[in-house]
Amino acid sequence: MSEPARHSDQGARRRPGRAGHPAPRPSRGRRAARRLAVALAAALTLLPSAPAVALTTGGGTRPTEAGTTTAEYPVVTTIEAVAPLVASPGGNVAISGHVTNTGKSALKAAHAAVRKPNSGKPLQRRSELGNVAGRGPLLNTDGIELDSPQYALPELAPGQSQAYTLSVAVNDLGLSESGVYELAVSVTGSTADSSRERPLGIARTFLPFNPGGDAQPTKVTTLWPLVHAPVLVAQTFSDNDQAVPVLRNDDLAAEFAPGGRLYELVDTGSKLPGLTWVVDPDLLDTAFAMTNKQYRVQKPGSPAGKPAREDNTVAGTGTAAATAWLEKLRAAVAKSGSQVLSLPYADPDLASIAHNGADLPGMGTALNKAATAGRLTVEGRLSVDTRSDVAWPYQGYLDQQIAGISQQAGNGLLLVNGASVPEPDALTYTPTAVRPIGTGQSAVVADETVSGLIQGDLSNPQAQTLTTQRLLAETYAITHEQPQNQRGLLIMPPRELSVTTAKLLANVLQTATDKWITPVKLDVLTQSAPDPKAGTGVPAPTDYPTQARASELSAADLSATDGIQRDLDVLMRVLTLPQRVRGPFSAAMVRSLSTQWRGEAPTGVAYRTGVTGYLKDLRNAVRVPQKTSVTLAGNTGQLQVSVRNDLTQTVTNLKLVLTSTQPNRLKVGQPEELVLPAAQSVTLRYQAEAQNNGPVYVWAQLWTTGPNPQPYGDAQRFTVEVTSVTNGVLYVFAGAGVLLLLAALRFVRQRKRRAGRPHEDGDQPVDDAPAAAGAEEPSPEDDDAPEEDGTDGSPDRTPDEDGADGRDRTSGDEKVGP
Repeated sequence: MSEPARHSDQGARRRPGRAGHPAPRPSRGRRAARRLAVALAAALTLLPSAPAVALTTGGGTRPTEAGTTTAEYPVVTTIEAVAPLVASPGGNVAISGHVTNTGKSALKAAHAAVRKPNSGKPLQRRSELGNVAGRGPLLNTDGIELDSPQYALPELAPGQSQAYTLSVAVNDLGLSESGVYELAVSVTGSTADSSRERPLGIARTFLPFNPGGDAQPTKVTTLWPLVHAPVLVAQTFSDNDQAVPVLRNDDLAAEFAPGGRLYELVDTGSKLPGLTWVVDPDLLDTAFAMTNKQYRVQKPGSPAGKPAREDNTVAGTGTAAATAWLEKLRAAVAKSGSQVLSLPYADPDLASIAHNGADLPGMGTALNKAATAGRLTVEGRLSVDTRSDVAWPYQGYLDQQIAGISQQAGNGLLLVNGASVPEPDALTYTPTAVRPIGTGQSAVVADETVSGLIQGDLSNPQAQTLTTQRLLAETYAITHEQPQNQRGLLIMPPRELSVTTAKLLANVLQTATDKWITPVKLDVLTQSAPDPKAGTGVPAPTDYPTQARASELSAADLSATDGIQRDLDVLMRVLTLPQRVRGPFSAAMVRSLSTQWRGEAPTGVAYRTGVTGYLKDLRNAVRVPQKTSVTLAGNTGQLQVSVRNDLTQTVTNLKLVLTSTQPNRLKVGQPEELVLPAAQSVTLRYQAEAQNNGPVYVWAQLWTTGPNPQPYGDAQRFTVEVTSVTNGVLYVFAGAGVLLLLAALRFVRQRKRRAGRPHEDGDQPVDDAPAAAGAEEPSPEDDDAPEEDGTDGSPDRTPDEDGADGRDRTSGDEKVGP
């Protein structure tokens, strides 16, 4: 396999291992070759006849340590244009760039010249491409300087730069056979502080030479992502009784217009055959919302969680651009040979969920809903068939947890970065991209080198030219590794595909098509038979790149989002028009999980906070207003409690439960179910029974009705002041007292009657005192009265032990407050 390299505008650098991991260890043969090259270079530095070797690298890839300028090698040379991109027999190749003096002395009598490739033989393996791209000092393997053409440079003071252009005949380059060759421009001269002529700098790139052949073209699938950070919010604006969409900003108005990123992506992609469009359905919904001329945009700095009103929103400006963009996209995706992949709605972050939220009950539901909503949205907005069973985790990085949650979400196919599924060291060619990874899933593995080349900054001409030539070289080499073994290649650009990178890719694909590649859509690529020698292992979570893990949504972020779903479910149970809220909030909840927040973490936090705050406002619109105290003048009466509905729709399936904190002192009647008309209050009356005077706390809590009732909103506490006991209760107390008094008198009279009479049992002591002198004798009818043995229904306990109503009035366990 090749030793991949990534590109930028800073020169050449060796490719490190995937993020968070060391670079792959070279094979024994490769290490031996490198040791030989280093030894040769060291030997050459000791030979007077050899040219100086520790030169600055003027371009090719990112700079290595050898690419830094020194006093002896002060020139940075760049290659910023190559035309044509692919050489043909008998033609010419024009090369242009800049020579910059970064040293401290002026350049004297210097010139730039093209170097003829060493031995006229092409680079045979992709690993050789990586070695050339990472090379620092000038070596014999960089070929020899041609006497013509040469570009004579003027004297350059420190810091000065000079453009150059060289045109060389293909025949003079000595290209002997089809293949990829090193194309180098070196600068030779002297400086003001040293008159010795010596090499001062070098720039390298690649030149495919394609006189024709019978190689089977490689099938290439290129992903073309159309994604954007979520913009639609859960709030809607009421305009003439219509719900008008609200956006958090109006940035898409510029992106949809000519020159904007999304416009240019569609325009560029529409010219390419066999393209695989990867679309976020939320972006389509946002564009469609903007076609509404009344759409609104939140004012900067306005509270994100508040309802949309005239004073905190402004009119949107992107209606015309969004309408035209949707029409342009519909025409582009309808081209024969193209395919549309629907991401789950709002592109949820699979890796974050797998690592930090797999145990949250709402995550699986959210992913399933997002997949269904995504497919329906794309099909409805674009009027095309779409495939929605494909997972694309962040940057294509995969581990066992991500594969597992993708499988639960119904994704049978995964788009994977080659860094996550490395090839065996013994493999000497590039295998086809499709391979099984177990659990009934398949992966389409993007070539790590090819995809890595388009991940960096390609904003300057040097980086663009070097990346273009390297991509052409890599794809050419892949095809010709095994010319009769047709294979499939996946090109995976970043989700936030820039206009520059898109146009560069388009240029590469158009140049190589019908020469050594054939563009195909994803479904065609997946029909290829997997290579049994290709890597299929899915790494463990511990091998997931550290850098990628550092940007994930945290467990707290995911838990907060899961709470949005729970609160929304409760709100849905009480609304009579739930469709007004379900759609916007379900979408906003999934948007809170978007992969796009990886690059905009503070904005993602603000978005989730806004959704949570607005949902709380809606729920709190149905509430029990705060009250401090209620007076109950007596032992019975009615407690009146109001419930307010500030929503614009009727609310039902609720009941209000009053709970006394001291039911032994105050009992409250059963809860009542209620129906609350829009923007009205309802007063409920509860029968209450008090046992004594004083304050008692009562809690008022709304609950949903039906199966699995849930508390709704915050409970309110108020005080019930029992101020007096009614006459009816006093009569009960007085009547009980009279009966006790009569019973006591009767008891005394019986004792008097028995005074002086012997007990039937002579051994029984007489403890009763004799009747007092002059006491009235009992009347004859008293003899017929029943004796006080407790069998006539009188209390067993005396009044000083128990009250007349049997309730304990002496215990000190009564408490005020909850």
